[in-house]
Amino acid sequence: MNVSAKPIPARMKGLNRAEICDVNFQEFVRDWDGAVDAKPAPGDAILDGSALDAQGFRELFESQLISRHLDLMARVLRVQNKVFYTIGSSGHEGNAMVARLTRHTDPAFLHYRSGGFMAERFRKLPGTDGKKLDPIMDSALSFAASAEDPASGGRHKVWGSKPLWVLPQTSTIASHLPKALGTALAIEQGPRIGHELPIPDDSIVVCSFGDASSNHATAQTAFNAAAWTSYQKLPAPVLFVCEDNGIGISVKTPTGWVAQNFRDRKDLDYFYADGLDLAEGYGQVQAAVEHCRRTRRPTFLHLRTTRIMGHAGTDFEIEWRSIEELCAVEATDPLLRSAAIALQSGLMSKDELNALYEDTRRKCFAAAEDADSRPRLTKLEDVMAPLAPYTPDAVRKEAARCADDARREQVFGGEAKLPEKQPARHLAIQINNALHDLFAKYPEALLFGEDVALKGGVYTVTKGLQKAFSGKRVFNTLLDETIILGLAQGYANMGMLPFPEIQYLAYFHNACDQIRGEAASLQFFSNGQYRNPMVMRIASLGYQRGFGGHFHNDNSITALRDIPGLVVGCPSRGDDAATMLRTLAALAKVDGRVCALLEPIALYMTKDLHEAGDGGWLTEYPKPDEAMELGEGRVYGDGDDLVIFTFGNGVPMSLRAAKQIEAKHGWKTRVVDLRWLVPLNDAFIRAQAANAKRILIVDEGRRSAGVGEGIITAIVEGGYAARPFKRVVGADTFTPLAGAAFLVIPKDEDIVAAAGELAGGAPPAPSKPASKKKK
Repeated sequence: MNVSAKPIPARMKGLNRAEICDVNFQEFVRDWDGAVDAKPAPGDAILDGSALDAQGFRELFESQLISRHLDLMARVLRVQNKVFYTIGSSGHEGNAMVARLTRHTDPAFLHYRSGGFMAERFRKLPGTDGKKLDPIMDSALSFAASAEDPASGGRHKVWGSKPLWVLPQTSTIASHLPKALGTALAIEQGPRIGHELPIPDDSIVVCSFGDASSNHATAQTAFNAAAWTSYQKLPAPVLFVCEDNGIGISVKTPTGWVAQNFRDRKDLDYFYADGLDLAEGYGQVQAAVEHCRRTRRPTFLHLRTTRIMGHAGTDFEIEWRSIEELCAVEATDPLLRSAAIALQSGLMSKDELNALYEDTRRKCFAAAEDADSRPRLTKLEDVMAPLAPYTPDAVRKEAARCADDARREQVFGGEAKLPEKQPARHLAIQINNALHDLFAKYPEALLFGEDVALKGGVYTVTKGLQKAFSGKRVFNTLLDETIILGLAQGYANMGMLPFPEIQYLAYFHNACDQIRGEAASLQFFSNGQYRNPMVMRIASLGYQRGFGGHFHNDNSITALRDIPGLVVGCPSRGDDAATMLRTLAALAKVDGRVCALLEPIALYMTKDLHEAGDGGWLTEYPKPDEAMELGEGRVYGDGDDLVIFTFGNGVPMSLRAAKQIEAKHGWKTRVVDLRWLVPLNDAFIRAQAANAKRILIVDEGRRSAGVGEGIITAIVEGGYAARPFKRVVGADTFTPLAGAAFLVIPKDEDIVAAAGELAGGAPPAPSKPASKKKK
């Protein structure tokens, strides 16, 4: 049986295409005069040869209508300031088939046009605590930015649900694809390391996006990594769903481009489905889902959709699209096709269909009016509550917890070889020891990146970890920072504790949005329901004696400082690195925080401080139950003639300069190592500035937007702006090769010279004593 939707007339030119599409549907049903078959039983196929039965069709059609009326409601109530989001799902309602044919335990990362998917997935669970789940009310609360929105708590319109494993996210174009692939790989990785997954082992990951987004670099890197994985016969059960409506805002996708681009890719299995036709498309979607689940291979489902009513409520297509083209697109409305199937199959009469249509409209508007009366976020502290949770006592306790003695002795090769029993060592070795300890403590910990396995990284910091903990937990990835951070999010989603390594700070900028837009935002946009705990290690900063130029001497951390909720630590010596790593891991484990450890490359192997052979920068390994408090700095000396605030490479430079300054000016100097760069501990900075007669800020980063600006702000806002102070900072330029590098980053003599410039000013009397912590 072939059922065709009756053509609709071309409507007059009008800005409100939503109203026109609404009228089109009503008149299509009213004027239906086609033949009607006998009413099918609930278990009968809705059409000859269709995989979809009558009951399934009815429910899918209801999900489509919910999605449509949510869109129509949003357009009407937006002008009344009752709805704050109008990017709709109209034309994409066929994605309800993907929801029906997958499980509610299949994690889903969704395109913003997923109203049909969400309405259908809600059917997977009857409810919780005796309360029926309601896709209409949940969506209305989200549209209204209500604090009672169960997805984001009123912070954004996101598709999301904790019980339905839809992870709320606000993907910038296609930035959710790497973490979707990472989650698929994590599903396979968990059982291999003995980790119990929060979902069934045979789950797959659903990841939907538009045809225009498929061209994005972030999407392409996910497709490439999925194929790279599959090529090596490794499972990667991700279902990429490309909802192809032929246009991105106003830029048309060339006809046939998506099929041409993906149909013949090896190791990325291609399926096509008609998302405009439930009867035709259902079996096609089913084949793709079953293939992905059975083979565990990355699968590309090319779902045909359309886009009616424009990109959003503010997109008046009539201003840039011809009336003939608009009418042709509106004639492909999938709801018209579904209505025709319902009518001709005999499943529904015209009166029944119209009643269902209007009843769905009534429910959506009633929910919206109800949602508008619910409370919204009115306090800054409520807005920020899920962004950066911190429970100091629990973190402190977890950081001090260590693996049992037997496990530690096994890892390190016996009691005599425990790191705390060894002589003082340099930074790289103590980081390595700390990682061995943490991996003994956390069996769910994973470390991965470029060259980290047998080689142990460029600087051998991770050497021996793969041998101690196997290639299942310590492994190399392809050379793609975006995927490395996508993997980290996926493993975190599945309850593991990832330690991704970014080989150089300059390389992080290639993938910054995976942290800024995805990982660090998840707790915020899910109202704390989901989290991405991780400890990202980055070889960082300059002073490699001119080697490598900018890409191996990147001294700018501005991009990291601008990421809400991120924790950034930067140790300058080995014992600090060990205790800091323990706290970072505890922050991730206890509070779900996204953390970064900046490891100063030039200090990895540094042994001496003032002169060759003095061993002044070697440190003993701290006892395994010692940890560093978040925000805790280290203070060298107790002088108040000059206080130097610094971090990283600036610490040993400032200590060397302090000796020269004392010899030249007779000043007693105090050097303050901040250690924690994001967030800065303003109270600690002010306490150290309080009795300073003069202040120097040594920031090896660039003059503009560096850490130094944050230090100055803390000092000025603390009321200590009258103190004579100067900055010693890097120049606003990229780092060149060879000796020219030291023309643009601070040197010991620059600190001494800056102190000399301060010598001419009369220092004020100190106002109150500072809290001091000696080395």
